[in-house]
Amino acid sequence: MKRLHVLRHAKSSWDDRSLADHDRPLAPRGRRAASRMARWIAEHDVRPQLVCCSTAVRARETLDRILPSLGDVAVRQEPSLYMASVEGLLDVVRELPDVDEVMLVGHNPGLEALTVLLARPSAERDRVHEKLPTGALVTLELAVDAWARVDAGAGTISTLVLPRELD
Repeated sequence: MKRLHVLRHAKSSWDDRSLADHDRPLAPRGRRAASRMARWIAEHDVRPQLVCCSTAVRARETLDRILPSLGDVAVRQEPSLYMASVEGLLDVVRELPDVDEVMLVGHNPGLEALTVLLARPSAERDRVHEKLPTGALVTLELAVDAWARVDAGAGTISTLVLPRELD
């Protein structure tokens, strides 16, 4: 069994239109949402062994806010996660090292599409397919013994947490 946490970066700022998309920081709303998610993560003992994070500023700032809640975790900046397609994300997942629990921090539409691809039909999958909002966290329980064997329908969504639903 493998566990994959999928975290979409929190709300980014569009205040400085001169910035390249990759360089946009979190908006104040995004910083607050990431802090709420960090508290939830700490309270629910989310403990991946590895975090793979997009190199985009908004993804890294989201990770910076939740990182203290994750405990002792290895972090890998992953340029290929920036605006990755579902196929590119699936390649990243299939090439993960031999650990049991991983978190991806990245972007839509790729993370939403990956979650929908990997999850078996359920009400939570339908919600993700409708929209995976900024700052949302999805946990998939994958019925595989190796990341290389991850394929469509291999998982069940065990958790779907939206920042706006947190106090």
